[in-house]
Amino acid sequence: MTDGAQPADRTRNQRTVDREGLAAPTADPIRVRMRLGARERMLLTFTFFSMFFGAGNLIFPPCLGAQAGSRTAPATVGFIISAVGLPVLGVMAVSAAGGFERLANRVSPGFAQGLGVAIMLTIGPCFAIPRTATTSFEMAVVPFAGETPTWIAQLAYSFVFFAVAFALSRHPEKLSKVLGRFMGPLLLVMIAVLFVACVLGFQGEAAAPMGDYSDGQLARGFLDGYQTMDLLAALYFGIVISANARQMGIASDAQVRRETGYAGLGTGVLLIVIYSALSFVGVVSGSLVAIDPKSDTGATVLTNLTGAMFGPFGTAFLGAVFVIACLNVCTGLICTCSSYFQSRFPTVAGHHIGYRVWTVVFTIFSFIVSNAGLSAIITVSVPVLSALYPIAIVLVALSLAHNVFSVRFPRVYFWTVLFTGVAAGLRCIASLAVVFGVSIPWLDTALSWLPFSQFTLGWVVPALVGLVIGMADGLLRRR
Repeated sequence: MTDGAQPADRTRNQRTVDREGLAAPTADPIRVRMRLGARERMLLTFTFFSMFFGAGNLIFPPCLGAQAGSRTAPATVGFIISAVGLPVLGVMAVSAAGGFERLANRVSPGFAQGLGVAIMLTIGPCFAIPRTATTSFEMAVVPFAGETPTWIAQLAYSFVFFAVAFALSRHPEKLSKVLGRFMGPLLLVMIAVLFVACVLGFQGEAAAPMGDYSDGQLARGFLDGYQTMDLLAALYFGIVISANARQMGIASDAQVRRETGYAGLGTGVLLIVIYSALSFVGVVSGSLVAIDPKSDTGATVLTNLTGAMFGPFGTAFLGAVFVIACLNVCTGLICTCSSYFQSRFPTVAGHHIGYRVWTVVFTIFSFIVSNAGLSAIITVSVPVLSALYPIAIVLVALSLAHNVFSVRFPRVYFWTVLFTGVAAGLRCIASLAVVFGVSIPWLDTALSWLPFSQFTLGWVVPALVGLVIGMADGLLRRR
């Protein structure tokens, strides 16, 4: 049914959108459509892209290229698999399940709440929000700090940064309306300029692989793709994209999933092109100025390049772009996390905790964490993400196979996630111990026995064991 849809159909479509809780009722009925046109699909694709691509996504591919050097191609492939492929599949899985809560509830309601809180803290005040301040500081302030002690400059900058973000979090829709129209295109133009300059000006040879990319570049790129945190965010993005498709007039659930898939495919293509270009930018930067893989980050790589090619003006311009982009992302994350915790924990110890209180808590906490420095935040986040990502990957895989497999054996959700979580959690504990300068020999030895542990994929075999046990459990319960 196209333009001649009956009023009942329009009313049913409006109720569907309202039930998702993602769009307010409108006075005008929604025109039911069989499919979206090219313009609407393009709009949905760029909406999808803008939700994923932030300033943080700019710093990891250049760092990869600077370290991988001549082996950047396989490293970039691994990075794209986890930083592009998994998030797109995640959006499709959540869309098909009808939301993250419904998907995680297939394991258990308690698990759904626990994982939701863990994801929000990870993409919020523990890692992603502080990273917006530290990234913009290293891009905009460090190159011009001069003799000022770094810790003093960072303390002052982060205080102002989070004060502005807190003020904007009261009315985030105004920031999005102003910045959303030009920040994305401005970032893309800057990437294009850097890439073209690198193509025209690169005359040397790529450096030899170093640091974490000395060997196993494909696996390391896959692991570093976790740093974008896009798969975790995608678990909440899928239902948003679905609601946008419904607001455009798509009533059929099957067509909503199809339109979401088209938007995901277009977003994936854009991200692949951008990540590939930024990896090459990192190769060129690494050939011009060598970095210290233990302390330098992608922000350092980009600063070295813009300073060498465009001088102080180019560095200042790129820093300004990063500040605005990071401020926009920071404000959005503070609002998202505060809204989530307000809805999940309206009272704490018998006291009502409103949205404004949560914004204060997350802003102050993020301010404290941000002063640890970008390198420290990234170092600590790697083990945590290596625990959350396998669980998310397993959930996405089971959801995508739900109609043809998982629905017949519903217990596979519980057992597969349990075994995956145990293996990934133990790996996280062992890795965090190393970060803080201690070791657990017996745990390291036990984890080394797991197949693929050398590639940080020791959770794969436990997940398969859990899958088999879940199938057996389902058959026994039927009998």
